[in-house]
Amino acid sequence: MVQTLQARNVTLRHLIDNFGLQLIRDEQFFREWQDVLPDITDAEKQFLDKVQEGYFNLIDHPPLLEKAVQIAILGPVLFVANFFLPPFHIQAERSVEISAEDEGITIRGQADLILLKEQLWVMAIESKEASFSIEAGLAQLLAYMLANPHPSKPSFGLIVTGGSFMFVKLVQGNVSQYAISRIFEIRNPGNDLYSVVAILKHIGQL
Repeated sequence: MVQTLQARNVTLRHLIDNFGLQLIRDEQFFREWQDVLPDITDAEKQFLDKVQEGYFNLIDHPPLLEKAVQIAILGPVLFVANFFLPPFHIQAERSVEISAEDEGITIRGQADLILLKEQLWVMAIESKEASFSIEAGLAQLLAYMLANPHPSKPSFGLIVTGGSFMFVKLVQGNVSQYAISRIFEIRNPGNDLYSVVAILKHIGQL
């Protein structure tokens, strides 16, 4: 009998045991967030500074829920990264399903956002309210990434929890391997959103 799990309830242990997922900690595996990145213009920096100020205003009036994160933080960041313009487009709340027939398990859910270039997945995005940790969304995001209909190419993901951003890379094969970036925090000195947008632009160019 096939066991069906909702993606929001999946743990990394489920993905390791049933889909052979493996964490790679070699920094050479995920160079895309570390290599030379596109420049951010002064106008873009000014806009991102406003997004940062908006975040500080939001957390002064809790709770900072998922929808507010999407509207006030994630949406403006994707706008600056040009993901609302051709050749890209966005699908929201896309139904996703993966199955491991040998293990008798199916995982179903709805990805918050899928960024596409034509029909090719550029990135899967999972957003959470501020009270969630990055770890709480990692297994859910990886489950969505495993459902990428083009598994021959590396896929990328982004977790956004309030003021935290973390990128994920997944390479599927006989053993599916993933790696993570460092965590970028809006609260850090300066404005980490500059780096987030530069990485998004770089991934969009790949």
